[in-house]
Amino acid sequence: MTTAGGFHGAGVVLPLSGDEPPVTIERVPAREAAERELSRPMYHENDPSLLQRALDRFWEWVGDLFDAAAGATPGGAVGVVVLVLVVLLLLGALWWRLGTPHRAPSSSAPVFDDRPRSAAEHRAAAEAHAADQQWSQALQERMRAVVRSLEERALLDPRPGRTADEAASEAARSLPSHEAGLHTAARDFDDVTYGGRSADERAYRRIADLDRDIERTQPVLAPSPGAAE
Repeated sequence: MTTAGGFHGAGVVLPLSGDEPPVTIERVPAREAAERELSRPMYHENDPSLLQRALDRFWEWVGDLFDAAAGATPGGAVGVVVLVLVVLLLLGALWWRLGTPHRAPSSSAPVFDDRPRSAAEHRAAAEAHAADQQWSQALQERMRAVVRSLEERALLDPRPGRTADEAASEAARSLPSHEAGLHTAARDFDDVTYGGRSADERAYRRIADLDRDIERTQPVLAPSPGAAE
């Protein structure tokens, strides 16, 4: 049976005006023709953009996740909010306790990276930086003053390329009472110079005090090879 605008067998019947017989279009070609018609830009001018569709999918996923968490958490949505607040408070406490994370020193590099200067010149440069509250530069120059002073006193052999940690280890042999201070100063120097940290006044004063104490300390000289005999 054929009705106007209805189906006729496996095709689509299109009524025509007048006495012309209806035209029957097979189902598949009819669907393809409809798809071609609907794909025309005029039908999609108000469609959401790709970004908007992606954002809609994301918020749908967040909503589903929140609903799932609310269903599994005692107290429902209120419980989820309380849990999130507790996590944020814990993260804030850790941040306050540990401070801003800093990059660890990637490698050790030589203490001196420019023309040779005396210990007095390094100290003067350090004090000039400290007067301007440039604590990182002041700490670096004061560490260089410590190492240069040890070289001038023949407690360290002058050697290009020596790192701060190497200088601290070698100097501690003749200045054992300052071993801890020397290693702390070397670590502060590496953190500031190669680790991206910023020094403060306290760190600078600590290494300046170490410099003055080392100047007043008599070294422990290693016994000569024939001393035991």
